[in-house]
Amino acid sequence: MDDDEEVRTALRELILSVGLDATCFASTRDLLAADLPRRPGCMILDVRMPGSSGLDLQNLLAAKGDAPPIIFLTGHGDIPMSVTAMKAGAVDFLTKPVRDQTLLDAVTAAIEMDIASRQTHQIMQKHIDRLETLTPRERQVLREVALGRLNKQIAFDFGISEVTVKLHRSNVMRKMEATSVGDLIRAWESLPPDLREACAA
Repeated sequence: MDDDEEVRTALRELILSVGLDATCFASTRDLLAADLPRRPGCMILDVRMPGSSGLDLQNLLAAKGDAPPIIFLTGHGDIPMSVTAMKAGAVDFLTKPVRDQTLLDAVTAAIEMDIASRQTHQIMQKHIDRLETLTPRERQVLREVALGRLNKQIAFDFGISEVTVKLHRSNVMRKMEATSVGDLIRAWESLPPDLREACAA
């Protein structure tokens, strides 16, 4: 996104030259109004734009939980600005003029980050969906097992028999599609903190 048409054209041609797709916008408003494809990618933003700035857009997308990897490319950057952008999760903060290869390297790194992030999210969502099939007691047992507690310790804490704990534990393994305790722990650790906390109730 850049308000300079010549810059937008040059960037688009550069991105297309390496076999990647590119869509350009002259303002934050245009970008937010667009129906962007739901596939791995990144955004290249200028800091100073008419209306909302690139930093404003970064904050807006982060607040919505829908922020792709962002590269800032600007002729008006300074150190405080770059620190702000990087702390907010920007992949890179480049100043104009920039070498083509430097920008392409940043784009490649950003897309790889987005692919990894999407894969992590898919795994997390899969485990969230499976967690929803557990009963409240099974969720409690899942939490205790993931924390390394033994069956007899869980039985004592919950005031139930060890046989009942083993039954719950078996159901948890089956419903979470875990083949080992290691699988179960990895599934547990992929869950959002608020869901893990809720399992203690």
